Amino acid sequence: MKKVVALGEVLLRLSTKDHLKFSQAIEMNADYGGSELNVLTGLSNFGMKSEMITRLPANDIAETALMQMRKYNVGTNFIAKGGDRLGLYFLEKGASVRGSKIIYDRAYSSFAHIEKGMIDWKAAFKDATWFHWSGITPGVSQGAADVCMEAIEVASEMGLTISTDFNYRANLWNYGKTPGEVMEKMVAKCQVILAGDYASKQYFDIDPEGATEKELQQSLCEKLKERFPSSEKIIITNRKNISAMHNTWSAVLYDGKNLLESESYNITDIVDRIGAGDSFMGALIYGLNYYEDQKALDFAVAASCLKHTIYGDANLVSKEDVEDLMGGNVSGRVKR
Repeated sequence: MKKVVALGEVLLRLSTKDHLKFSQAIEMNADYGGSELNVLTGLSNFGMKSEMITRLPANDIAETALMQMRKYNVGTNFIAKGGDRLGLYFLEKGASVRGSKIIYDRAYSSFAHIEKGMIDWKAAFKDATWFHWSGITPGVSQGAADVCMEAIEVASEMGLTISTDFNYRANLWNYGKTPGEVMEKMVAKCQVILAGDYASKQYFDIDPEGATEKELQQSLCEKLKERFPSSEKIIITNRKNISAMHNTWSAVLYDGKNLLESESYNITDIVDRIGAGDSFMGALIYGLNYYEDQKALDFAVAASCLKHTIYGDANLVSKEDVEDLMGGNVSGRVKR
């Protein structure tokens, strides 16, 4: 069985109930997530081995997070312990024309104080075939950036496929380095890149050119390929927001020559869109391991489409659920 390892921060999510605003809430739901953990949870549900690398404090909240990871068969064998607190984020779920709001509280977290040498990467990568990281991780702190680069270098030396979702968070990158100077050398070692026009501009000052959406996507992929010649697959997701509860969702994949396009899904009555990009990444990793490129892309889009119907950060669908949707079953009928 193939094994995927990921590095990132685990967060406690506190969300308002029933689309209430923060000012109305008297209680909140507590859940656990984080970009890379969400990716691995999806992969575990598809049947792949996964291993989460992070740093957690030694307290009951962190132990509960570990219990949640183990519940979904995400490996926790190489997690460093130490520090004082788990990072948090607060979610106010939007409705109709009111968008959702997120407030992060992750300063001085256990993961923010991770350092090189805390993780035995050669042991963590033993029997692994794939390493994944996101642009969030090196933005947390200098230490997190150093550990991420340490992991990338060892993964590269050991011949693992390396993927990144270089999503950008404006409230991070507060430790004196510009995002571009940190990210350039990291992305340069990746074979699979999930990108976007906003993040590409913020990190690398790349602007796509074109008169149509497809031309802009092609241009962005070509410019990223030129900037990062080691990349083998460049993927761009495309979300259109009609309202907080109605989106369209599709993606393209560029293999250096051809631009493959997925079906576009019309998603109404959204339950929870947090983690949709992570669910896409997890399903894409699964697809690229077991399918040809077009089916891998279609599988990822369908899986992340289903994530919009599931509460919480992680995608809890099975491979069969995704294949059912890919086969055209959008009725939502009860299965008996």
